Amino acid sequence: MSGSIQAFTNISYYYEMFVNTFKRLPQNETHLIRAGCTGLVGCLLLLLLATPMWAQSTLSGSVLDSVTNKPLAFGTVFLANTTLGVTTDEAGRFTFARVPAGSYEVVASYIGYGLRRQAVTVNGTAQQLTFRLPPTANALGEVVVRPRPNRPEDYQKFTESFLGSTTFSAQCRIRNPAAVRVEYDAERNELTATCDEFLTVENRALGYRIRYYGLDFRQNFAEGWIAFYGSPVFEPIATRSGRQQRRWEANRQQAHRGSLPHFLRSTYENRVAEEGFRVQRLRRRPHPGRARADSLLALMRAQPYEARVVDDQTFSDSLMRLSRVPRQVEYLFTQPLTAPDFSQRPPAATTVQLSFPDLLVVEYAQEPADPAYVAFTARHSALDQTLPAGLGKQSSVLHLQRAQVPLQPNGLPENPLDLVTEGYWGFEKMGEFLPVDYRPPTQPSGSR
Repeated sequence: MSGSIQAFTNISYYYEMFVNTFKRLPQNETHLIRAGCTGLVGCLLLLLLATPMWAQSTLSGSVLDSVTNKPLAFGTVFLANTTLGVTTDEAGRFTFARVPAGSYEVVASYIGYGLRRQAVTVNGTAQQLTFRLPPTANALGEVVVRPRPNRPEDYQKFTESFLGSTTFSAQCRIRNPAAVRVEYDAERNELTATCDEFLTVENRALGYRIRYYGLDFRQNFAEGWIAFYGSPVFEPIATRSGRQQRRWEANRQQAHRGSLPHFLRSTYENRVAEEGFRVQRLRRRPHPGRARADSLLALMRAQPYEARVVDDQTFSDSLMRLSRVPRQVEYLFTQPLTAPDFSQRPPAATTVQLSFPDLLVVEYAQEPADPAYVAFTARHSALDQTLPAGLGKQSSVLHLQRAQVPLQPNGLPENPLDLVTEGYWGFEKMGEFLPVDYRPPTQPSGSR
């Protein structure tokens, strides 16, 4: 996980961000002392902070021009990361009739105006909101210099990282590519992508059309991280085909199974094993021989060619052997954990506190990994590196950024920045992206 997490500690409710490491796996970067954990391929920080509950209330308000105070008719207002969105009427008014109780980020958008967000907590009483949107240069009649078209190679890198590499991601398309500006900074070795209005992603695997407002994407090749955030709203794709609708519903259930939200809800409900998860403690420590290996490597690389006392092949073999000394040693505890081992429910509290030493390895046992996971891992590994065992399993690593992390009744953390994940959860991207108000259909006990 890169240090960029510090830049987002005050992120507002319903603001959504992904951080994913894509750095090529170093040679034997981590050595597993005991079998049972996959190699660490990626890191995903998923910010989803909604808390739908049974109580519902009305959320209404108006959208105005911040300069003239005139109403903005037919603008868009939505609850980020959900399927809940409405259009303002001729007087600029909007109404959400039945909003489940919880914390949301309400977003107002209008073509030619800047985006505005408000964090709200719906608690059963009606609320009124007012959005005053600032006009952009276009709306004010100013001359706007259009940037040059995106370089094809930069745009391709962006789409590969943003959409992902899963089987479902292969069925995702950006429908308005001209709306995104992609730039590469050679000095910083960083790729950025922004969008003034919204980016439209069509997911034909899950049957959603996602409008991604306020996109800010960054991929740093030197430091090996990806971060993108914004405010998405989901619109189910209409179809008259019952067969197509059933396929979408089956794929949504598949995307949900084994996901981080699925695991956290299972933890809250104390149903981790019943829902198909195996949890183990993982301890990491610096490798005792790595410092000496780095010192020897530095000396050997600084040695003049004519001063070498061994032939080229022996010298190269020595460099390779030293570079393969792992930086960390991992100890995987074989005893499976239950939810009370890594979470506590305080008396009379509605939250559950995640709390555990070291890290957790979380494996979902009821479904194999996406076959594309092996190819993804190979692309991000050194050419001479042996791929880690267990890539056929959905295995992830969970970090806590503080001693205790409260989970809400829907299983999601009060502060998503308190959780960092690695492995399979980092591999899944837009192809598996579900709205937070998605719930799988109720199934009979013991069936999947």
